[in-house]
Amino acid sequence: MGQTMKRNLSKLIVFTAVVASAASLKAGVSPHETISATIDGSKITITYGRPYSIKPGTTEVRKIWGGLVPYGKVWRTGADAATVLTTEQSLVLGETTLPAGKYTLFTLPVENGTPKLIINKRTGQWGIPYDEKKEAENELARVDMKKETLDKDVDQFTMAIEPNPSGGGVLKMMWEKTQYLVTFTVKK
Repeated sequence: MGQTMKRNLSKLIVFTAVVASAASLKAGVSPHETISATIDGSKITITYGRPYSIKPGTTEVRKIWGGLVPYGKVWRTGADAATVLTTEQSLVLGETTLPAGKYTLFTLPVENGTPKLIINKRTGQWGIPYDEKKEAENELARVDMKKETLDKDVDQFTMAIEPNPSGGGVLKMMWEKTQYLVTFTVKK
């Protein structure tokens, strides 16, 4: 294959990816992402849907916290299928030990008070609706989260796993001008 043909093929592939991405955004499809980090020797992975602040098919910016994501109701922590966390080693979040394995994460945001990260032992479920009575037996824990105000708006829901300067790690969730976070340590 000649150099010109390779260049044209490369341009076609990039163009197709851009068009497909734009079509997905226009259709309101939230892209999915898998993030991972190794903290104190343990690989931690999160797979989640990344919705945008902009209402699908429009230029309207939605109110996220207390709007699209109501306060006081369990949220799937992303879009579409429920968010999944996998850890190779046991983690300690607050007073809860999370054995190595796979879990579903939900969030209980509150306007005033302490937001909660809900760790559910059941995986493979769709993100909504969350029936708290039915899921009570599947919940491993509800862990306190810290809520912070960000300096800049985050247009697309973003999660991060980062090392904590004082040891262990931090799980972060950012959207709009709000960041929720929970620290954890790796159990040796």
